[in-house]
Amino acid sequence: MARYKDEQCRICRREGQKLFLKGSRCYSDKCSVTRRNYAPGQHGQKRTKLSEYGTQLREKQKTRSFYGVGEKQFRKYYEMASMKKGITGTVLLQILESRLDNVVYRLGFGVSRPQARQLVTHGNFEVNGVKTDIASYLVKPGDVITIRENRKDNGVIKANMEAGSARPVPEWLDFDNKKLTAKVVRLVNREEIDLPVEEHLIIELYSK
Repeated sequence: MARYKDEQCRICRREGQKLFLKGSRCYSDKCSVTRRNYAPGQHGQKRTKLSEYGTQLREKQKTRSFYGVGEKQFRKYYEMASMKKGITGTVLLQILESRLDNVVYRLGFGVSRPQARQLVTHGNFEVNGVKTDIASYLVKPGDVITIRENRKDNGVIKANMEAGSARPVPEWLDFDNKKLTAKVVRLVNREEIDLPVEEHLIIELYSK
């Protein structure tokens, strides 16, 4: 997400559910959604009924927050998805899942997508043997993601891999745990995306 400088837990509270933006904290009793399950701000505890537009907007904002994508780039992804064959909502999620920072997160190198994004932008990874430090880089089937040779002793990555992850590596990624390399086998299927997203609401919003 483009330079969001406020407290990340406020995003989760605004959406009313955990978006897992802070790694292990989200699984603990310190999670803000667990302690204060209402929207932030002085009017946060008031119950308001969302309009159809409001529901669609919140779904879009929630999805943007999950993947850490700015509005301009998110709309670009929608336009890309609308021009491809298939169900637009599913294609949109496939594009979001294909971002390099998301792939690094799915492989367990980062405990959260924000941390995975930072690891990518700091130049820790290669795609097909080429240093790639662009978090929004879209991988495709056949691409091989590896940790750069001089970054294999990165303390954050080592700690995350040694600690293990409750998230299993998805089947669309072939991961070699010993060599710390992964290959994109295919595009993700909709049923493999474990996020509570109703993508049809996003498509309805952009289609207006």
